[in-house]
This record gives sequence, C-alpha cells and structure tokens, in this order.
Amino acid sequence: MTGGNGSPQGILPAMSRWEVQLLCVALVAIDLVTRTWRIQWILRGMRFVVPFGEAFTLNVVGDTASAITPLRIGGEPARIAAMTHAKVPVAGGVVAILIEILVMWPVIIAAAGWLALIYAPTWWHESAPALGDSLRHGWPWFAGVLIFSVVAWLVSRRLFPRASRSMRRGTRRAWAFARRMPAWPLIASVPVTLVSLAARVAILPVLALSLPDPPAMGPLFFASFTLLYSQLVLPTPSGVGAVDLGFLAGAAGDLGGHHTSMLLIWRFYTTFVPVALGIFLGLQRYGRDAVVALLQGRTHVSAAPAPPLDDDD
Repeated sequence: MTGGNGSPQGILPAMSRWEVQLLCVALVAIDLVTRTWRIQWILRGMRFVVPFGEAFTLNVVGDTASAITPLRIGGEPARIAAMTHAKVPVAGGVVAILIEILVMWPVIIAAAGWLALIYAPTWWHESAPALGDSLRHGWPWFAGVLIFSVVAWLVSRRLFPRASRSMRRGTRRAWAFARRMPAWPLIASVPVTLVSLAARVAILPVLALSLPDPPAMGPLFFASFTLLYSQLVLPTPSGVGAVDLGFLAGAAGDLGGHHTSMLLIWRFYTTFVPVALGIFLGLQRYGRDAVVALLQGRTHVSAAPAPPLDDDD
C-alpha cells in the first residue's frame, strides 16, 4: 500500500539504534569505496595505475580539505597534490578531476530533477509551515547567516583568487583526454556515481528509521539530497550555518522534535567521519608536514609529465 506522499507505508521495518548506526557506517563505506573506484578507473584510462589504498587516501584527504575551506575551494587542489605522491603529475591530476566532474555533474543534476519532480511538492507542503514559522520568529538568525555567508564568499574570493583558474583552463584538455580515453572508465563511472550519491543521501532517511514515528521516506530523501548538495555552492565550510539552520528550521521535515539530535548524528557521518579519516590516513601515508601542505593545496613533488595530446587536440 502506498500513502498519498508516494512512500510505502508499513513496509519499512522498525530498526534499533544500533542497527541504524551500523547501516550508516556501511553507507559511508559504500560512498567512499565507490568514489575511490571512480577516480582509480579514470586514472587508469589515462594510463596511471594508482593502488586502491592510495586512491582512497587522496579522496578522503580531498574531502577533509573541502570540508574545512570556504566554497570547498581546497578540496580539488588537495587531491591533485596528493596524486603527485602516487606519481601522477599535476597536469594529469587536473585532467582526471575535470573528467570526473564531467561524469559526476550530469548524474547529480539528473538525480536532482527526478527527486524534485516526484517529491518536491510533498516536501514543500510538509516543510513550508515549519520553515515559515521559523523565519517569522528567528529572522535575526537567518539574517545573520546570510550576512555571514556573504562575508565568507567575499573573503574566500580575496584569499583564493586563483584557486579555480587552473581547473577552468584545463577544461578543454579534459575533454581532449576524455575523447581519447577508453570508453569503459567513463561508462563504469556513471553507475558508481549513482551508488555513491544514493548512499550519501540515504544516511538521513536511515537515521530517521530509529525514530518512534519516522516521516515519509520520499520527501525525506529529497530533503537529504538538498541539504547535502547545497553544500557544493554555499560559501561557508561544509555549508556551516545555512545548512544547520535550515535543518533545524524544518527543511528536514517533521522529525518529531528530534531535529537537534538528528542534525548532530547526520553531521557526524557526513562531515566528521570523512574529515577524521582524511587526517588519520593522511598522517599515516604522508606525514604531518605533507598533510598541512595538502590541506592547503600545496605540493613540491613532481613526476613525469602528463601524456601528451595530439596536435589536433
């Protein structure tokens, strides 16, 4: 039987808190492993063989840098710098990440459109009253977060004015490499991107299964997607402020008064765990000084030049 919100009713089993935590750990692992495979396959298509452990570490180090820098501006430079430790030249790392972005963003946009088409109306119907009430009573907080976000954007643009220029300049080169890559890394990257996205988005709905009266899963999946992927465009590190205020204001739906505890646990799995892994594995593999440099997107390690393009590319 299906309820009016399009979500199965009475099908999802009740889960204990320990079962929910174990499932969330599994979802985090699935996300990290599938993203590791994706960058491994893309690099292999460019004729760079990077072991799984090395690829896993450079990804979580990039996650750490993304989480602690405004506009996630440190993430990709940190991954490129970490790739040099795996004997991938800087130019090759830039191209690999640009190819990954070319694969990833269409999947994200398609998932956003599908979720919005099916669940956005129900989510808005259920969340709008709480959001409106929060805005009326807590408008100074919303104004403060808006001002803070604008200041963070201005500061990040001033402090990191050239952080993304090399990425933009490399777009043409990425297309050229993509055209000459074997098809299998690009094709295989699409399903693993979907699996990674689904695993991350499922964390909040799974956490909600531990509540006495969990909300409808469909709109909650849409809310989870919005809260997670809005961090890609928000100026503060990990969307701090805007995401958390929106969560507490009702953007996550009706969590039965458990908004604060759900926010803390959700942040633990989606932000703290990747950051802790990035710091721990980075220290183990690269050492303290190298980790500090990686988190700042700096490296002095060089390798062989990237595979040359044909003249007509």
